[in-house]
Amino acid sequence: MFTQMHSLYESAWVIPALPFLSFLLIAFVTKRSKGLSAAISILAILTSLALAIAIVLGVVGSGAEIVEHPAVVNVNWLDIQGLTINFGTLVDPLSTMMLFVVTLVASMVQIYSVGYMHGDRGWSRYFAYQSLFAMSMLGLVISTNLLELFVFWELVGLCSYLLIGFWYHKVSAREAAKKAFITTRVGDFGLLLGILFLYGQFGTLDFAQLAQAMNANLQGLVLAGGVSYITLTTFLLFTGPIGKSGQFPLHVWLPDAMEGPTPVSALIHAATMVVAGVYLVGRMYFMFQHAAPSALEFVAGIGALTAIFAASIAIAQDDIKRILAYSTLSQLGYMMFALGVGALTASMFHLMTHAFFKALMFLGAGSVIHALHEKQNIWDMGGLWKKMPITGWTFFIGVLAISGIPPFAGFWSKDEILAAALHNGHPIIYAVGLFTAFLTAFYMSRLFFVAFMGPEKKENHPHESPYWMTVPLIVLAFFSVVGGLVALPTHNFAFFVRDYVNLNGVVALKEFEPEGLAWGLAGISVLAGLLGIGLAYMTYVRQAIQAEAVVAKFPGVYKLLKNKYYIDEIYLWLIHHIMDGLAKVLYWFDIYIVDGIINGLALITRGSARGLRRMHTGQMQTYALVFFFAVVVIYLVYTLGEGQFAALNPLAMLGGVK
Repeated sequence: MFTQMHSLYESAWVIPALPFLSFLLIAFVTKRSKGLSAAISILAILTSLALAIAIVLGVVGSGAEIVEHPAVVNVNWLDIQGLTINFGTLVDPLSTMMLFVVTLVASMVQIYSVGYMHGDRGWSRYFAYQSLFAMSMLGLVISTNLLELFVFWELVGLCSYLLIGFWYHKVSAREAAKKAFITTRVGDFGLLLGILFLYGQFGTLDFAQLAQAMNANLQGLVLAGGVSYITLTTFLLFTGPIGKSGQFPLHVWLPDAMEGPTPVSALIHAATMVVAGVYLVGRMYFMFQHAAPSALEFVAGIGALTAIFAASIAIAQDDIKRILAYSTLSQLGYMMFALGVGALTASMFHLMTHAFFKALMFLGAGSVIHALHEKQNIWDMGGLWKKMPITGWTFFIGVLAISGIPPFAGFWSKDEILAAALHNGHPIIYAVGLFTAFLTAFYMSRLFFVAFMGPEKKENHPHESPYWMTVPLIVLAFFSVVGGLVALPTHNFAFFVRDYVNLNGVVALKEFEPEGLAWGLAGISVLAGLLGIGLAYMTYVRQAIQAEAVVAKFPGVYKLLKNKYYIDEIYLWLIHHIMDGLAKVLYWFDIYIVDGIINGLALITRGSARGLRRMHTGQMQTYALVFFFAVVVIYLVYTLGEGQFAALNPLAMLGGVK
């Protein structure tokens, strides 16, 4: 049985291959046929979802066997002296979970897009990009080595650029696409350096081989200042996730990425691409464990800062998609600080549950925008609960899930993160996480109460979205309700949320500990969520607390949050003043030093050429005359100087033979 399942695991390459095939067909064959393009794209991703489910069932059925014998298939791509590069597939519990999440969300988003993108001129191009992205993300999660992962990592970034700027006729969309691409390249440069450092030291980028190398004695491998080679490389690798997963200070691209179509935001900028950084840290966790403690402490610190930083900004935002964008940044911070405090399993668990309820809420926001003809300000909404019951109820489920209310999915994963932070000796990070949970419940409830339960606007004529859009909402709402229940130890699928360990470089799982769920701490986190919801209800429904009065009392704080701590303005100031000044200095150095040296050499060459040109006339009689005079001069010099040369002969001076 296990051998038969291994043959299925070894066919995992088909899962990303199908979307890639659909991309090629749409791009080169069916782009003029909108219906056929959408059908091919959706059929391909649904088939990939079916294969992913089959692998999930196989992994669950095989139990510990897949841990002891992970399915790794490598095909040699390049083999020259000193360099061997393989591409392949890796199936273990972590990659299996990611395959299911990516294919499920991607398939729901593509089905939803049939309704949302109806009538768009770029219909076929949109589905082609969606297929290319699905291929890239699926290829990333089953990669067997860092180079292969980096190739798909960059393809994911390319697809993000294409889809953010999909409506390229809008200046804001073009600028947002460029901002995202350039900002993430900053992090990717550090990631590439880390990859080169690893290969230079160990001669391999294969996850399993790197893990085995980490088990060797690396204590003597120290650079200047006592910083270990592994620690430095770990910090370099982490810059990639900082950019891709929107961690402070490279978070600025994600809110602007909302310029793309809303289904794109649901797929790429909420559930899949932005968690690629979290996945990379999880996949390379064995390296972080071998680095100095400061490496994981840095991850925890950046994650906690991003979580509370983004949550505080979301309180003062009015655009429905930007509120969700900052919520995504905050939840990504949650996942990162979970990794930093040693809770790898909780981080990956929250990655999965977050994909369900955040994709649900983004698609719900898209349903609202579709019904209100592109209105995105929550204060222009109101009374949507009655007119859009499916969108309203499913969105409410998403709010309860992200607020950590039991038994919804977010409760289980968020509680594990908070409990791990406290139990592993990080009380400050626990406090930050708990306060962030309160803020999350508050601003998400604020969004819901204003948009769905606020006074109905007479100028609006909302209507429920078509089935193409509501069915995916219902499916994602279902997983937002039951997705966290897989953590129960009595459930077969608990296999996927047990504690992660590293076995030969492949992320595997240990036995589940039922007492891992700290009910006392869970009660505190639930209370924080209920307080947030209650405060939002009293402020925006009962209006017992006047939001305008609070803003008037703290105008400076509100202005700071409204303007996102002026981070974008600070970057612009640095670019215009510091970077421009540096550019002017470099320009002067280039013009007067570098060009001066080059131009000086050119002048010397040109002057020499002028002298030589006078000697080379191309006339035979001139050359003959010069040759004649040269012979005469040489003869005279030799003849007249022979005596002098003889006198200077050292043998002659000693009385010897001349």
